[in-house]
Amino acid sequence: MTIKDTAEEWEVRATETPFVGNKTSVRTDDVVMPDGSVVRRDYQVHPGSVAVLALDDQGRVLVIRQYRHPVRHKLWEIPAGLLDIPGENPLHAAQRELYEEAHVKAEDWRVLTDVFTTPGGCDEAVRIFLARDLSEAEGQRFEVEDEEADMELSRVPVDELVRGVLTGELHNNCLVVGVLSLIAAQQGDGLDALRPAEAPWPARPFEA
Repeated sequence: MTIKDTAEEWEVRATETPFVGNKTSVRTDDVVMPDGSVVRRDYQVHPGSVAVLALDDQGRVLVIRQYRHPVRHKLWEIPAGLLDIPGENPLHAAQRELYEEAHVKAEDWRVLTDVFTTPGGCDEAVRIFLARDLSEAEGQRFEVEDEEADMELSRVPVDELVRGVLTGELHNNCLVVGVLSLIAAQQGDGLDALRPAEAPWPARPFEA
């Protein structure tokens, strides 16, 4: 048996959208189960996101600390953001987020991993990139606002982040998945064997 996720869509008898927000919405579907029964499923509809694990030449990861109101925490995270434009190339979005949140650019980009963050209640798909060969971005810094105005920026050794993940001190989904995927890649076929930055992404198709 091949261990691989596969696309599949069960019959939906009815659907409605009881809430529409600024960036996301909530959808209610009546879904036909394998035994023929129909059950109601509520879930958040999300445009998708990108995240960037930026690794410098000293083996440190660029992280930011930001307040997240739903969980009432300030979390250490890797730069990330929404796919604001339907069909947007995720690499371009990732490059934009790295510039806006850290004023950094990278010459080497690869796909680290793709994840569904909470598939039981949200359709958000995230592509996590590995960015290397970092340097300070040119031009004026992006003007931040709201929670981003209070962000802290740091560069932390990978081993320290791994320790924080395994001791329950670091909780951000993209940071946890990104850091552990980085270690797995380094101990496997190596970072240069990762998928190219513009590898297909069926969860959020895009034009190159």
